[in-house]
This record gives sequence, structure tokens and C-alpha cells, in this order.
Amino acid sequence: MERRKFLQNTCPTITFAFFGISFIQACSKSGDDMNSYSENYNSNNVSNNNSQSSNSSSGSSATSSSNGISVNGNTITLDLTNSTFSELNSPGDFVNLTTIDMLVLKISNSEFRAFDNCCPHSGSKNAWSYANEEFKCNTHGNTYGIDGNNTVNCGSASTSGDLKTYSTSLNNDTLTVTTS
Repeated sequence: MERRKFLQNTCPTITFAFFGISFIQACSKSGDDMNSYSENYNSNNVSNNNSQSSNSSSGSSATSSSNGISVNGNTITLDLTNSTFSELNSPGDFVNLTTIDMLVLKISNSEFRAFDNCCPHSGSKNAWSYANEEFKCNTHGNTYGIDGNNTVNCGSASTSGDLKTYSTSLNNDTLTVTTS
């Protein structure tokens, strides 16, 4: 086996085992390179979803797929019965929907909240954990609140504040998120 192939195949696994995702992310070329690592990084439900595009009858672009996510403009519809959301069992559970740049957090059986998954400090999108009503970006260890009173912008170098919050409404097992 060529040395280069060996290093490409072996080093990421060894690095991940010793240093975790933050180290690998810091060394990657772009956020997209992390998609294969982010699928199973966080036992607290990091998801990497793929969508297929189609056109709606009104002529506007819409995206939908078998992953339970439908996008039509700034409205995103999530089918919570889909396996993509199977980890949302208890309050505090969340999923990171990297393809639509969104964190979805279960507050209670009747309430979910949605947030921009872009870290205000560095723009990372796939290194999140959640505890004590705060999301922590594990790239640099900064924490961000969920109340929306002190929202900070993605990549603004801010090390504190609140993540951008999207409005949500729950109807049976369908969560509708408006991103504007």
C-alpha cells in the first residue's frame, strides 16, 4: 500500500480516537470536509441529511426528500416521525441538520425550537453539544444561549450571546420552521 493512501485511510481514524472531532475540524480544508465525520460525532444526535431538489407548481424552488425534511423558500417542514428525528426522545435532545444549517432542540413533548447551527465565533457548523439551556461549540469551547435576547451573528468572532432562533410551530408530528 502506498504511504499516502495509508496515511489518508488511517490517520483520520487515529486522530479522531485521540483528539476528537475538534482537532480534525481544525485541520480540515473546509466545513464540507467534515460531513463524513459529523454523522456520528455526537451521541446527542448530529445528523447529516441529503436532500433532492424539485420545483413546486407555483414555480418556486422546493426541496424535499425521504429524510423527513421539506424546504420551500424560508419555510422548512420536518416530519418528526421520520428516522432522521428518532433521537429526539427527551427534552434536551437535539439534531444538527447540517444540510439546512439548523439545530432542532426538543424542549418538551409539545415544544421544539430551531436555531442557526453556525457558530458565532468561528462559523463551525458541526461540533455542537447541549446542556443547561446552552449550546456549546466544541471547536473552541464557547457557549451560546437559546433565549434569543442577545443574538450574535454567524462568524462574528463573538464568544458569547445567543444563537439565532427561528420561529417554529408544531402540528401533530409536523414541525414547521420559518427562517426569516
